[in-house]
Amino acid sequence: MEPATTARTAAAPKSKSYMGRLWSDIRKDWDLYVALIPGIAFLLLFKYTPMYGVLIAFKDFNIFEGMAASPWVGFKNFERLFNSPAFMDVFQNTLIISLYKILFLFPLPIIVAILMNELKNMIFKRTVQTVIYLPHFLSWVIVSGLFIDLLSTNGGLVNKLIVALGGQPIAFFLDNSVFRSLLVATAGWKEVGWSTIVYLAALTSIDPQLYEAAKIDGAGKWKQTLYITLPGMVPVILLMFILRLGSILEAGTEQILVMYNPSVYNVADVIGTYVYRIGLGEQDYSFSTAVGLFESVIAFFLIVTGNALSSKFLKRGIW
Repeated sequence: MEPATTARTAAAPKSKSYMGRLWSDIRKDWDLYVALIPGIAFLLLFKYTPMYGVLIAFKDFNIFEGMAASPWVGFKNFERLFNSPAFMDVFQNTLIISLYKILFLFPLPIIVAILMNELKNMIFKRTVQTVIYLPHFLSWVIVSGLFIDLLSTNGGLVNKLIVALGGQPIAFFLDNSVFRSLLVATAGWKEVGWSTIVYLAALTSIDPQLYEAAKIDGAGKWKQTLYITLPGMVPVILLMFILRLGSILEAGTEQILVMYNPSVYNVADVIGTYVYRIGLGEQDYSFSTAVGLFESVIAFFLIVTGNALSSKFLKRGIW
């Protein structure tokens, strides 16, 4: 009995000490803690409160009866999900499109940032940076309209060039073999410049003396990039990659929703658009919620797994 009593006695001051330090910090930097309140309120209101709606996935939800009165069905919606051939096709499309975007678009901002970092003319550098990240501020509705005009088979500039060179017009928005490539290309045009900003910021943290020492040792630009620039960017690259893993099942829902059509459903219908069509189009809220919950669970698993593997093999992670 005596050792247990001693342990409890020792733990009490430690707990009080922690709370004392906390209140001391709050009194000292009260203005910073007050500044946290809007952010915390936003998270609670828009991120945590809606989690109550996850219960719809386990009910036969009726919009007129409400959530409380709707009967429980357990995992029936998830059984329907995993036994649905349509969902299996949608899941496959989502993975393929996301992997294409990671493979072709994830390295591009890193390359662009390294190239822009070598520009010495600041006016030209800032002009290029502004031009390449400006498309980020355009909505996908506008971007879709621009590319529909450019790629149209009926007077589009790109198809005019193809015909002028002796080729046949390509129905970019109707051809199953081309549409996924179109999604990747348009996503790159819109977002690569914005992502470049993150890596340019990472480059500013690299000590310039490392480059000077490398020059003295006779290292050229390629070796400087390989042995100084890229290792210096590794923490940010890992952070962005792990976060990108979490959105691998998102695949650009807004983009696809405004650009696809029934002709390319079999190669472009992803989880997000499927939920939209089933949930709002057919008013099957329970099933669409089950699909959304499945997507969120997989995203959480991918982030945790990616961080664990990064911490184990590269000794770096986001927590």
